[in-house]
Amino acid sequence: MENDFRGVDLNLLVTFLVLYREKSVSAAADKLHLGQPAVSGALARLRTLFDDPLFIRTGQVMRPTARADYLATQLSPAFEHLQSVLGEPEKFDPLTDSRVITLGMTDWVEIWLMPLLLKRLKAKAPDLRINLVATDPFLDVDRLENDSVDLVISVASAQAGWLKQRALLSSGFRALWHPQQLDLPRPLPLAVYSQQRHLLVTYRECAHGVVDDMLEKQGMTRTIHYTTPHFSALPGVLQHTPSIATVPEKLATQWCQYYGLIDSPVPLALPTYTLSALWHARQDSNPAITWLYGQIAEVVAEQATEPPPA
Repeated sequence: MENDFRGVDLNLLVTFLVLYREKSVSAAADKLHLGQPAVSGALARLRTLFDDPLFIRTGQVMRPTARADYLATQLSPAFEHLQSVLGEPEKFDPLTDSRVITLGMTDWVEIWLMPLLLKRLKAKAPDLRINLVATDPFLDVDRLENDSVDLVISVASAQAGWLKQRALLSSGFRALWHPQQLDLPRPLPLAVYSQQRHLLVTYRECAHGVVDDMLEKQGMTRTIHYTTPHFSALPGVLQHTPSIATVPEKLATQWCQYYGLIDSPVPLALPTYTLSALWHARQDSNPAITWLYGQIAEVVAEQATEPPPA
């Protein structure tokens, strides 16, 4: 089929249909906003292409040949359909659509966000399928650029002409421990916090984080006795060891409810994090991505209105 169309200029076919309708080179030229010589040249090429005169001048009009009549009956519906496809945006009905959307996020965002989002989608888009890809802030932009994910929810931030980014939530961190493992005052004094055994989530096997930078500025250090790339490992470790983990505030609130943990403000002026939705500009015209982003934004907004932990 590719070979059949390789030598065909679709503009020629448009010219043919206008000529067929107007029965005049000059009238067709006016409709196409072209000069008469250009339309006459196109007609000559059409005659060569179809090996038929196509139109025969009879008096003041050009009458179509039988071949032209046949071509018009075949081409007109095809071009009408093509115009409708080109003129209408892609349609998306969440109640019936069953496409797969690939989301990228770290495990802490998945733990906090996905149960709430999937509950919402069950009611609003029951057949929509979500393929979740584990990623991290160091990989998010690359995954979007190479088209391995459709939408990322992340604390990543980057400057790229093709990157679209919308902030969803700004929040801080909390210190967590299990009351059967540690009996600590609340709020935690800095000296008590720094003297505990700490758990650290790191994506690049580095046993040093922003907490350590802040402690060093005050001439203090902490002991990190366990590093992991997975936030999901922390509740179990906290339940069985006398340790502290410093985690995003929204996750701490959830884990205190689910796992019986205790939380406290981190006794350091840690910077807040901003959770954002990121996507490639090529997805701007994708109604499914736009709709899903809106659903995620609503879920996050609902959680943001919850009272902060004491």
